Amino acid sequence: MEGRFAEEAAVRHRAQPKPAAIPSGEDSVWADVSPLLCATCNEIQEGELIHGENFNLFAAMSALEIMDPKMDSGIVCKYYSLDEAIEDGAAPVPINFDKTIDVQCTIDIMDHLLSCEATWHKGHSLAQTVFSCLYLLKLERTSSHALLHSYCRIVRATCKAVVSVVSDARTHEEEDIFTMAYGLPLNVEDEKCLAVVNAVEETIARQLRACKASPSGRKVIDDFEPLQNDVALEEGYCRAILCRLRFPLLPCYHEYEAATRKGSNVSGSHSVEDGGTTASGCHPIGFDASLNTRLSAPTPPRSIKIFSWREAVEYFTKLLQDLDVICSLPLDVSLEGLLHFVVQFQKTRPDLVARAHLQNLLLQDGELYGIHPMFALISKAAGLPEAVKNHNIQRMEFIFQLGLLVVNLLRILCTNAAWQRRKLGKILQDWRVIQMQIEMALRQENGDLSHLPDDLSFHENILRHVLLWVEEQTYWIAYRFLILGFELELYSPSEYCMVYWYIYSILIKLAEKMHHRMLSNSSSVKSRGKKKKGSPLDASREFQIPAVVLLIQSQISLAEGLTLMLAALKNERMLSNRPSPFNTDHERFLQHFEVLQKAGISEDISYRSFQEATKTVSFSTLATYNYFKDAQRIARDIKHHFLGDPDRLSELQKIEQVAEHNSVALNVVCR
Repeated sequence: MEGRFAEEAAVRHRAQPKPAAIPSGEDSVWADVSPLLCATCNEIQEGELIHGENFNLFAAMSALEIMDPKMDSGIVCKYYSLDEAIEDGAAPVPINFDKTIDVQCTIDIMDHLLSCEATWHKGHSLAQTVFSCLYLLKLERTSSHALLHSYCRIVRATCKAVVSVVSDARTHEEEDIFTMAYGLPLNVEDEKCLAVVNAVEETIARQLRACKASPSGRKVIDDFEPLQNDVALEEGYCRAILCRLRFPLLPCYHEYEAATRKGSNVSGSHSVEDGGTTASGCHPIGFDASLNTRLSAPTPPRSIKIFSWREAVEYFTKLLQDLDVICSLPLDVSLEGLLHFVVQFQKTRPDLVARAHLQNLLLQDGELYGIHPMFALISKAAGLPEAVKNHNIQRMEFIFQLGLLVVNLLRILCTNAAWQRRKLGKILQDWRVIQMQIEMALRQENGDLSHLPDDLSFHENILRHVLLWVEEQTYWIAYRFLILGFELELYSPSEYCMVYWYIYSILIKLAEKMHHRMLSNSSSVKSRGKKKKGSPLDASREFQIPAVVLLIQSQISLAEGLTLMLAALKNERMLSNRPSPFNTDHERFLQHFEVLQKAGISEDISYRSFQEATKTVSFSTLATYNYFKDAQRIARDIKHHFLGDPDRLSELQKIEQVAEHNSVALNVVCR
């Protein structure tokens, strides 16, 4: 290692931008630092720093780890400025004087930009992905190349739109780097952009129609200037370019993947490579990922692996499928159906951009779709009468706060699993506060309600319905919080017993509140109706348990069965029960459920009650009743109630499968 390394390391840490070359002044002294570095490497331990006397902790936090690609952007690069790169011919316009080579290189640039955009969507820096394209940094240079110019405009407009959507949805907190533009040129004139793109698209579409009409391709030569020199390949090139131009604007995108794959081998000389970022497998012209680390000062040095062409196509195919699902959501959806939809949608693991679009669609100006007030949704969910629309209760402070909580809940459900679980734990206390405020309002005396209508019973009836619904939602949030722990792999196998027991306890409360609310809503409807009371038919309907409650009951039986079976295995010494050297079972119980305990979800759900419920369980007691068969029977019996709901049917099928497998396992172990 020569002395030049020392000078490069020194230049690397200077704040001022550097010229294209680093001249050696009269005061420069070159020295070989190799012996010093070798001696240091033999003595220094991993994690230690070489520092001077004035090198403090703050400086250590800001230090660069030399040669680490994620920390050290490096000083040695090909170009020090965009103008230098252009002068050296790194981004020529036209790309090549041979038309065939020029159009193939243009397609490669399009493909690599698509790969860069997919990589950016996954949370990497915009400066080191999409804007590593030199053509995008100086767009006016491409004005003479209509095809390249129009596509670069599309990319800029798309990036601007995506940044806007993610910023408005506030999901960018998951990836702080996502919406940072680093001063890069994102602003575009939308109307002019569309006009340029439409003109180029129409020209190529006419050439494609001419190719189809004339098998010999002679008409293309007579009427239009061909894209490239080989007439036999003209139709293939037209298709390849059209599918790439139309993709960002195309409403019918289901054939995109097939179209791009068909259009990838128009020259017949290349095949799609797994690791390549273009469909042809060729390296694109006009890209330099290291250039923006100098042009944009805040750009963090990162080691970025750009998505391959196949990965990019798969990512955008998944993104468009997710957007298709979002657009299928009906406008008249209920709040319960909306929460169920968002949870089911999250099971498909949508990425940041899709979740941002979902949130922006659902919540506009604090209303659902921008047209349905939250109080109307809450009223419908809680089973309130139509007359409540003109009631003064909606002006009460806690009712207004409840609407904000519902908006916040929907926002949280649109975040990724880790953020979602953390924020669900935080808002549980807010729901408990609203619950206590409603309970206090119900306990007020008549004198304290003078500002409300004289019909006190009507007012109390409204508050009771809202209270039951709030309690139900509180337990639903707690259940969602616990289930996300499995998705995030936060529980160890030795903790499954207490987790299933806690889920079982929460589900019991949820089923009770849901059933109570439905009975209250049913009785309210009957009291307003004109049906005769006391008939046998009404009596049978009154005691009929709703199918959604029975669905929860099947989950309760499954959770209870798993809890008791794991407890029996533990008590019978058939599972490893060695104490943890770091914490006790009680401490792990608090670590997992302290958030729920602080929110006061239920006083009887505690570590002591868990111990009492599981310490005496054995296989002799399990043999008396098989909870798995109970869960399987309930799930099988209520299937016909959900024939029009494929998500619920799938859930019931999974309950049946898990219950059946564990029932067989329980019988084997008991024998």
